[in-house]
Amino acid sequence: MTNQVRSPMAVTWSVWRALFLREALDRLFDMRAAWFWLLMEPVLHISFITFIFTVIRLRTVGGIDVTIWLVVGLLSFFMFRRTSVQVMHAADSNKPLFAYRQVHPFDTAIARASLEAFLMTLVAAVILTGVALLGHEVRPDDPLQVFIAVFGLWLFGVGYGLIASVLMALVRETEHILKIIMMPLYLISGVIMPISAIPQPFREMLLFNPLVHGLEFVRQGFSSYYHMVPGVSLEYLYVWGVVSLFLGLLLYRRFTQQLVMK
Repeated sequence: MTNQVRSPMAVTWSVWRALFLREALDRLFDMRAAWFWLLMEPVLHISFITFIFTVIRLRTVGGIDVTIWLVVGLLSFFMFRRTSVQVMHAADSNKPLFAYRQVHPFDTAIARASLEAFLMTLVAAVILTGVALLGHEVRPDDPLQVFIAVFGLWLFGVGYGLIASVLMALVRETEHILKIIMMPLYLISGVIMPISAIPQPFREMLLFNPLVHGLEFVRQGFSSYYHMVPGVSLEYLYVWGVVSLFLGLLLYRRFTQQLVMK
């Protein structure tokens, strides 16, 4: 009997599928009720901030329901943040697998990024269903725009995570700086504070942040009545996403040995 030789693409696809299933089992069953905490993190964020907005009696933001504004913004930001964090630690968490010549650092990164997109989609569906049961309108007016904007945020998260992973491999202390950066991003991306409420010229400065553009378009996709901040652009988000992704791939290729041996 002759052995059938598989193409490189077939081998790569098999590796990605195996890594995806491995990461899924690890994320959901690594500790007790891991799947519960995967859902509860965004739920707690949404509940707390919604409570604050209720106390100050704010009912609408930019012309739409404040609950929808918060839920959509937080879920979109979590798509970026969780993806970037998972990709950032992909190579470091899977070093034993690099003993197999078929497995490369980028394989672990793409598997984690794909899994995070899948899990966040499930989390978003559950949360939006709960919000709908509370009487809020959650059906997007433009589902395609929502998808394109969320995909752009995910793409930027992958690129950010790839670059950060290499920086951590070269200079370990970079991890602390990257963790510190994530908190200001939460505050200056329009997640819990409307960018429209920021006076000029500071608003123009915040528009250099590509996450602002993604969140604004997701919200506008959910409600055509939403008043987006002037100057936002999906093209700007995708430029950041594509450039960061290619830069991350170049760095992965250049510093593969450091990623495997760190």
